[in-house]
Amino acid sequence: QLQLVESGGGVVQPGGSLRLSCAASGFTLEHYHIAWFRQAPGREREGIACSSYSTGSTFYPESVKGRFTLSRGDAKTTAYLQMDNLKPEDTGVYYCAVGRNFERLWGDEEPDYWGQGTQVTVSS
Repeated sequence: QLQLVESGGGVVQPGGSLRLSCAASGFTLEHYHIAWFRQAPGREREGIACSSYSTGSTFYPESVKGRFTLSRGDAKTTAYLQMDNLKPEDTGVYYCAVGRNFERLWGDEEPDYWGQGTQVTVSS
């Protein structure tokens, strides 16, 4: 079974930090574009980070730029999302996703694999 599993979510106060992990089972991430998405109840899903394996570039929307950082683990089966200076509006379910085609992953939000999601709650 090929799977992506997220972990590291939880409850944090505004201004705090969390580090989310994405672990691949049954395959490696070396030749996959990697993205993180989030979704709050009643809101559209939002892409918050995407890393291109072919160019090495990473993209962030203005809502998280400067606060969130996507990275790849040395094991080539893991990816991370470091989230700093968290705000209440960052609350939502966070999903890891990977795909071979960048436009399909980041533009169309149609990855080859989705993770199951991990809850992040930012509240005082």
